[in-house]
Amino acid sequence: MQKPRLVASDVDGTLIGPDELASPRTVAAVSRVVASGIPFVLVTGRPPRWIPRVAEQFPGVSLAVCANGAVRYDAASDTVLSAATLPPKVLAELADACQRALPEAWLAVERVGRGAFDNEGAHFLSEPGYQHAWAKSDHVTMPKDELFGQPAIKLLARHPSMSSDVMVAALAPLVGTAVALTFSNPNGLVEVAPAGVTKASGLADIAASAGVPAADVIAFGDMPNDIPMLDWVGHGVAMGNAHPDVLAIADEITAANTEDGLALVLERWF
Repeated sequence: MQKPRLVASDVDGTLIGPDELASPRTVAAVSRVVASGIPFVLVTGRPPRWIPRVAEQFPGVSLAVCANGAVRYDAASDTVLSAATLPPKVLAELADACQRALPEAWLAVERVGRGAFDNEGAHFLSEPGYQHAWAKSDHVTMPKDELFGQPAIKLLARHPSMSSDVMVAALAPLVGTAVALTFSNPNGLVEVAPAGVTKASGLADIAASAGVPAADVIAFGDMPNDIPMLDWVGHGVAMGNAHPDVLAIADEITAANTEDGLALVLERWF
């Protein structure tokens, strides 16, 4: 492609390493993108409260599409710009579908406020026994029947002894196209968003606001939740460590995130 007019990147497994730090080479490459006046957007399954510690590694980067497209967030002002939610009735119906398809799975919901940290402690709520897919994650437990009383940007089903692929395959026939199913971790996690909400839909809103067509956007990713985004952009790049389904649809495969794969591509133009 020609020099991109907007750069979008997934976070975990793409932009940063297992230690949640970006390499100096990646930081330098992103800095050159920003210095050239090209927007650099974080597009992630992470909630807004997990964005500032990433954005602070990249001066000038503040705009993020969070929760697999459900939330647009500005880290510089700590402002949730927009949020798409699952209403309580739908959450209860999804919980019932999960109970039938994945009876041993634990459920949790992700909520969002006007900023990343307002009403802290009430954003990620789970039923007792829920085991996080990521270390050092925070949550508040409550009885299962109380989880679904307020809108949520995401429902999560967790089963550590199953693969995420198997979980999605089990749940998909029960929910059809009523919601969007995906995952950002292969180890027993399903993430459920409102119908039509994907990383592609969130990034499309950002690109439209910037006046940039999809053909002029480059995006990087590694997991199935990145597939809609990589399909939508003009040039979709899979990391060398990506899920097989991501490798199959990418326009290009670069090196792994631990081998500066993102920087290797961006250095062509920046």
